[in-house]
Amino acid sequence: MPIANSNKIVFGLLVLGLVQACSSSNGRYRMSQDAAPVRLPTTAELRDPIPRQEPPSRQGNKTYELFGNTYHVMGDVRDYQQEGTASWYGQKFHGHLTSNGEYYDMFSMSAAHKTLPLPTYVRVTNLANNKSVIVRVNDRGPFHGDRLIDLSYSAAYKIGMLATGTARVRVETVQAPLVEVAESPEPAAPSAIISSAPAASTATETAPANETKYFIQVMAGTNNERLQQEADALSQLYQVPATTQANDGLYRLVLGPFANAEATDLLQRLKDNGHHDVFRVQLP
Repeated sequence: MPIANSNKIVFGLLVLGLVQACSSSNGRYRMSQDAAPVRLPTTAELRDPIPRQEPPSRQGNKTYELFGNTYHVMGDVRDYQQEGTASWYGQKFHGHLTSNGEYYDMFSMSAAHKTLPLPTYVRVTNLANNKSVIVRVNDRGPFHGDRLIDLSYSAAYKIGMLATGTARVRVETVQAPLVEVAESPEPAAPSAIISSAPAASTATETAPANETKYFIQVMAGTNNERLQQEADALSQLYQVPATTQANDGLYRLVLGPFANAEATDLLQRLKDNGHHDVFRVQLP
Protein backbone atom coordinates (compact mmCIF):
# COMPACT_ATOMS: atom_id res chain seq x y z
CA MET A 1 0.00 0.00 0.00
CA PRO A 2 1.46 3.43 -0.89
CA ILE A 3 2.58 5.46 2.12
CA ALA A 4 0.36 8.44 1.24
CA ASN A 5 -2.78 6.30 1.11
CA SER A 6 -1.76 4.53 4.30
CA ASN A 7 -1.43 7.87 6.11
CA LYS A 8 -4.87 8.91 4.92
CA ILE A 9 -6.42 5.70 6.17
CA VAL A 10 -4.68 5.89 9.54
CA PHE A 11 -5.73 9.51 10.02
CA GLY A 12 -9.28 8.69 8.94
CA LEU A 13 -9.45 6.03 11.62
CA LEU A 14 -8.08 8.52 14.16
CA VAL A 15 -10.78 11.01 13.28
CA LEU A 16 -13.44 8.34 13.42
CA GLY A 17 -12.30 7.27 16.85
CA LEU A 18 -11.63 10.64 18.45
CA VAL A 19 -14.23 13.08 17.22
CA GLN A 20 -17.85 12.93 18.21
CA ALA A 21 -19.47 10.06 16.39
CA CYS A 22 -22.55 10.51 14.25
CA SER A 23 -23.92 7.07 14.91
CA SER A 24 -26.07 6.46 17.96
CA SER A 25 -23.81 3.78 19.42
CA ASN A 26 -20.06 3.48 19.88
CA GLY A 27 -18.38 0.94 22.11
CA ARG A 28 -15.74 3.34 23.41
CA TYR A 29 -18.33 5.60 25.08
CA ARG A 30 -20.08 4.85 28.35
CA MET A 31 -23.23 6.68 27.16
CA SER A 32 -25.16 5.45 24.13
CA GLN A 33 -26.80 8.84 23.56
CA ASP A 34 -25.40 12.32 24.08
CA ALA A 35 -26.91 14.51 26.79
CA ALA A 36 -26.55 17.84 28.52
CA PRO A 37 -24.88 17.93 31.94
CA VAL A 38 -26.99 18.41 35.05
CA ARG A 39 -25.60 21.88 35.73
CA LEU A 40 -25.38 25.10 33.77
CA PRO A 41 -22.04 26.70 32.84
CA THR A 42 -20.54 29.04 35.41
CA THR A 43 -19.88 32.70 34.69
CA ALA A 44 -16.19 31.95 34.21
CA GLU A 45 -16.97 29.14 31.75
CA LEU A 46 -19.02 31.54 29.61
CA ARG A 47 -16.15 33.95 28.99
CA ASP A 48 -14.90 34.05 25.41
CA PRO A 49 -11.31 32.83 24.99
CA ILE A 50 -8.77 35.42 23.95
CA PRO A 51 -7.42 34.46 20.50
CA ARG A 52 -3.68 33.89 20.48
CA GLN A 53 -1.11 32.83 17.92
CA GLU A 54 -0.62 29.08 18.10
CA PRO A 55 1.31 26.70 15.86
CA PRO A 56 -0.67 23.99 14.06
CA SER A 57 -1.42 20.98 16.23
CA ARG A 58 0.74 17.93 15.66
CA GLN A 59 -2.40 15.86 15.18
CA GLY A 60 -5.52 16.49 13.14
CA ASN A 61 -4.19 18.65 10.31
CA LYS A 62 -3.71 16.15 7.49
CA THR A 63 -6.03 15.26 4.63
CA TYR A 64 -8.33 12.45 5.74
CA GLU A 65 -11.04 10.19 4.38
CA LEU A 66 -14.21 9.35 6.28
CA PHE A 67 -17.52 7.81 5.23
CA GLY A 68 -16.40 7.86 1.60
CA ASN A 69 -15.53 11.57 1.61
CA THR A 70 -12.10 13.18 1.43
CA TYR A 71 -11.47 16.27 3.54
CA HIS A 72 -8.61 18.69 2.84
CA VAL A 73 -7.59 20.97 5.70
CA MET A 74 -7.70 24.60 4.59
CA GLY A 75 -4.59 26.75 4.33
CA ASP A 76 -5.05 30.51 4.63
CA VAL A 77 -8.28 31.08 6.60
CA ARG A 78 -7.84 34.75 7.47
CA ASP A 79 -10.92 35.73 5.43
CA TYR A 80 -12.96 32.62 6.13
CA GLN A 81 -16.69 33.23 6.59
CA GLN A 82 -19.54 30.81 6.02
CA GLU A 83 -23.14 30.33 7.06
CA GLY A 84 -24.63 26.96 7.89
CA THR A 85 -26.11 24.75 10.59
CA ALA A 86 -24.52 24.45 14.02
CA SER A 87 -25.12 21.61 16.45
CA TRP A 88 -23.55 20.85 19.83
CA TYR A 89 -22.06 17.90 21.70
CA GLY A 90 -21.92 17.31 25.41
CA GLN A 91 -21.63 14.80 28.21
CA LYS A 92 -21.13 11.66 26.12
CA PHE A 93 -17.86 13.00 24.74
CA HIS A 94 -16.65 14.91 27.83
CA GLY A 95 -13.13 13.81 28.75
CA HIS A 96 -12.46 11.97 25.50
CA LEU A 97 -9.60 12.94 23.22
CA THR A 98 -10.23 15.46 20.45
CA SER A 99 -8.71 15.16 16.99
CA ASN A 100 -5.70 17.27 17.99
CA GLY A 101 -5.00 15.20 21.10
CA GLU A 102 -6.56 17.40 23.75
CA TYR A 103 -9.31 16.44 26.17
CA TYR A 104 -12.79 17.51 25.14
CA ASP A 105 -14.31 19.77 27.79
CA MET A 106 -17.99 20.53 27.23
CA PHE A 107 -17.69 23.54 29.56
CA SER A 108 -14.90 25.15 27.53
CA MET A 109 -15.43 27.46 24.56
CA SER A 110 -14.44 24.98 21.86
CA ALA A 111 -15.79 23.53 18.64
CA ALA A 112 -15.38 20.91 15.93
CA HIS A 113 -15.08 21.70 12.21
CA LYS A 114 -14.32 19.39 9.31
CA THR A 115 -11.60 21.42 7.54
CA LEU A 116 -10.45 24.45 9.53
CA PRO A 117 -6.85 24.15 10.77
CA LEU A 118 -6.46 22.99 14.36
CA PRO A 119 -6.49 25.17 16.32
CA THR A 120 -8.42 28.11 14.83
CA TYR A 121 -10.41 30.79 16.65
CA VAL A 122 -13.78 31.64 15.14
CA ARG A 123 -16.75 33.79 16.03
CA VAL A 124 -20.07 31.95 15.78
CA THR A 125 -23.22 34.07 15.54
CA ASN A 126 -26.72 32.67 15.96
CA LEU A 127 -28.61 34.30 13.08
CA ALA A 128 -31.95 33.88 14.87
CA ASN A 129 -31.05 36.07 17.86
CA ASN A 130 -27.71 37.68 16.88
CA LYS A 131 -25.96 36.23 19.94
CA SER A 132 -22.32 35.35 19.31
CA VAL A 133 -19.43 33.51 20.93
CA ILE A 134 -15.73 33.03 20.21
CA VAL A 135 -14.62 29.40 20.23
CA ARG A 136 -11.35 27.56 19.68
CA VAL A 137 -11.68 24.82 17.05
CA ASN A 138 -9.75 21.76 18.27
CA ASP A 139 -11.75 18.83 16.92
CA ARG A 140 -13.09 17.33 13.68
CA GLY A 141 -16.79 17.11 12.83
CA PRO A 142 -19.71 17.24 12.59
CA PHE A 143 -20.17 14.36 10.15
CA HIS A 144 -23.94 14.47 10.07
CA GLY A 145 -25.83 15.82 7.10
CA ASP A 146 -24.89 19.32 6.04
CA ARG A 147 -23.92 20.63 9.48
CA LEU A 148 -21.12 23.16 9.49
CA ILE A 149 -19.84 23.24 13.06
CA ASP A 150 -20.28 21.43 16.38
CA LEU A 151 -20.15 23.62 19.48
CA SER A 152 -19.32 22.72 23.05
CA TYR A 153 -22.17 22.76 25.55
CA SER A 154 -21.11 26.13 27.03
CA ALA A 155 -20.80 27.75 23.60
CA ALA A 156 -24.22 26.47 22.53
CA TYR A 157 -25.72 27.71 25.79
CA LYS A 158 -24.22 31.16 25.33
CA ILE A 159 -25.80 31.70 21.90
CA GLY A 160 -29.16 30.28 22.95
CA MET A 161 -29.41 27.12 20.86
CA LEU A 162 -29.70 24.36 23.46
CA ALA A 163 -33.47 24.16 23.26
CA THR A 164 -33.55 23.76 19.48
CA GLY A 165 -30.45 21.54 19.27
CA THR A 166 -29.33 23.18 16.05
CA ALA A 167 -29.23 26.74 14.77
CA ARG A 168 -28.46 28.67 11.62
CA VAL A 169 -25.15 30.43 12.27
CA ARG A 170 -22.43 32.49 10.67
CA VAL A 171 -18.86 31.31 11.31
CA GLU A 172 -15.94 33.70 10.73
CA THR A 173 -12.31 33.50 11.76
CA VAL A 174 -10.95 35.80 14.45
CA GLN A 175 -7.36 36.95 14.11
CA ALA A 176 -5.00 36.91 17.07
CA PRO A 177 -2.30 39.53 17.72
CA LEU A 178 0.89 38.82 15.77
CA VAL A 179 3.11 37.47 18.52
CA GLU A 180 5.24 34.37 18.25
CA VAL A 181 4.78 31.35 20.49
CA ALA A 182 7.13 28.42 20.87
CA GLU A 183 4.57 25.67 21.17
CA SER A 184 0.91 24.95 21.79
CA PRO A 185 -0.25 25.26 25.40
CA GLU A 186 -0.68 22.12 27.43
CA PRO A 187 -4.30 20.93 27.19
CA ALA A 188 -6.36 21.73 30.24
CA ALA A 189 -8.26 19.01 32.01
CA PRO A 190 -12.01 18.98 31.39
CA SER A 191 -14.19 20.65 34.02
CA ALA A 192 -15.74 18.51 36.70
CA ILE A 193 -19.31 17.35 36.15
CA ILE A 194 -21.84 17.46 38.96
CA SER A 195 -23.80 14.29 38.30
CA SER A 196 -26.74 12.44 39.74
CA ALA A 197 -25.17 9.13 38.68
CA PRO A 198 -23.82 6.64 41.26
CA ALA A 199 -20.70 7.77 43.08
CA ALA A 200 -18.47 5.30 41.26
CA SER A 201 -18.97 7.19 37.99
CA THR A 202 -17.92 10.60 39.33
CA ALA A 203 -15.66 10.19 42.35
CA THR A 204 -13.71 7.14 43.42
CA GLU A 205 -13.23 6.31 47.08
CA THR A 206 -9.80 5.34 48.35
CA ALA A 207 -9.27 1.93 49.89
CA PRO A 208 -9.78 1.55 53.66
CA ALA A 209 -6.62 0.96 55.65
CA ASN A 210 -7.40 -2.71 56.31
CA GLU A 211 -8.01 -3.62 52.64
CA THR A 212 -5.55 -4.43 49.89
CA LYS A 213 -4.69 -1.23 48.06
CA TYR A 214 -4.69 -1.18 44.28
CA PHE A 215 -3.23 1.42 41.94
CA ILE A 216 -3.70 1.96 38.23
CA GLN A 217 -0.62 2.69 36.13
CA VAL A 218 -1.56 4.93 33.21
CA MET A 219 1.81 5.55 31.57
CA ALA A 220 5.55 5.73 32.18
CA GLY A 221 8.47 7.73 30.82
CA THR A 222 11.57 9.76 31.58
CA ASN A 223 9.94 13.24 31.46
CA ASN A 224 8.57 13.61 34.97
CA GLU A 225 7.37 17.18 34.38
CA ARG A 226 5.14 16.11 31.50
CA LEU A 227 3.87 13.08 33.43
CA GLN A 228 3.02 15.31 36.38
CA GLN A 229 0.98 17.56 34.09
CA GLU A 230 -0.89 14.49 32.87
CA ALA A 231 -1.37 13.39 36.47
CA ASP A 232 -2.89 16.74 37.42
CA ALA A 233 -5.24 16.60 34.42
CA LEU A 234 -6.38 13.04 35.15
CA SER A 235 -6.83 13.80 38.84
CA GLN A 236 -9.14 16.71 38.04
CA LEU A 237 -11.01 14.81 35.35
CA TYR A 238 -11.70 11.64 37.34
CA GLN A 239 -11.59 13.20 40.84
CA VAL A 240 -9.04 10.66 42.11
CA PRO A 241 -5.53 10.83 43.61
CA ALA A 242 -2.77 10.84 40.98
CA THR A 243 0.98 10.95 41.34
CA THR A 244 4.26 10.08 39.64
CA GLN A 245 6.76 7.63 41.15
CA ALA A 246 10.46 7.29 40.32
CA ASN A 247 12.23 3.98 39.80
CA ASP A 248 15.80 3.87 38.41
CA GLY A 249 15.38 6.98 36.27
CA LEU A 250 11.95 5.96 34.97
CA TYR A 251 8.80 7.67 36.16
CA ARG A 252 5.38 6.11 36.17
CA LEU A 253 2.02 7.85 36.50
CA VAL A 254 -0.31 6.02 38.87
CA LEU A 255 -3.82 6.66 40.15
CA GLY A 256 -4.96 5.51 43.57
CA PRO A 257 -5.00 3.88 46.02
CA PHE A 258 -8.38 2.16 45.52
CA ALA A 259 -10.34 -0.76 46.82
CA ASN A 260 -10.71 -3.60 44.32
CA ALA A 261 -14.18 -2.62 43.03
CA GLU A 262 -13.27 1.03 42.51
CA ALA A 263 -10.06 0.09 40.70
CA THR A 264 -11.97 -2.23 38.38
CA ASP A 265 -14.53 0.46 37.53
CA LEU A 266 -11.95 3.18 36.90
CA LEU A 267 -9.78 0.84 34.84
CA GLN A 268 -12.69 0.27 32.45
CA ARG A 269 -13.52 3.99 32.27
CA LEU A 270 -9.92 4.81 31.37
CA LYS A 271 -9.91 2.21 28.61
CA ASP A 272 -13.26 3.52 27.30
CA ASN A 273 -11.70 7.00 27.14
CA GLY A 274 -8.76 5.91 25.03
CA HIS A 275 -6.14 4.90 27.64
CA HIS A 276 -5.69 1.37 26.32
CA ASP A 277 -2.36 0.59 28.04
CA VAL A 278 -3.52 1.08 31.62
CA PHE A 279 -3.23 -1.79 34.11
CA ARG A 280 -3.76 -2.47 37.80
CA VAL A 281 -0.84 -2.87 40.21
CA GLN A 282 -0.30 -3.37 43.93
CA LEU A 283 2.25 -1.01 45.41
CA PRO A 284 3.67 -0.84 48.94
